[in-house]
Amino acid sequence: MSEPPIERLTRAQRRRVVAWGLLRALIAAVVLVTLYFVIPLTWLDALPASAAILVAIALLVGVSFWQVIAIIRSDEPGLRAIEALAVIAPLYLLVFATAYFLMGYDETGNFTQSLTRMDALYFTVTVFATVGFGDITAVSQHARVMVTIQMVVNLILLGAGVRLLTMAVKHGRGEKAVED
Repeated sequence: MSEPPIERLTRAQRRRVVAWGLLRALIAAVVLVTLYFVIPLTWLDALPASAAILVAIALLVGVSFWQVIAIIRSDEPGLRAIEALAVIAPLYLLVFATAYFLMGYDETGNFTQSLTRMDALYFTVTVFATVGFGDITAVSQHARVMVTIQMVVNLILLGAGVRLLTMAVKHGRGEKAVED
């Protein structure tokens, strides 16, 4: 087995490759968050909740699948996995933030206060991080169901998602070793 392509580079070249990968990851996360704050979301309110959830799930699964394929095909699967995580994690959080924002917009009684986009994102991150400061809480049964779904998916995402990315990196490194 020969060494991975990054090992063949000089130290300065390796730093550039890593810096460029981290920069791409940062840009992807910033673009997603910016889109969350600037795209009008009220048109989604016209969609039935089940359709919106299915679209969100399809989007997450599609992006995740595309990222796993990109990791496997990459010359640097470990670095590509970091980039993938920088897309998948914010997208996941923003899907829930959008759902909470729309729930708060649709019916003010879903949470202890009306939610701005920032409030919805803040609430999503506190649920994801299992911190739960208590300043914003789900009040209605509908909102509590959604928060419960997020908590369960958080556990699945952390376990299975990280495992999937790790397996993709190993698979990508294995294929590259066979090619060399």
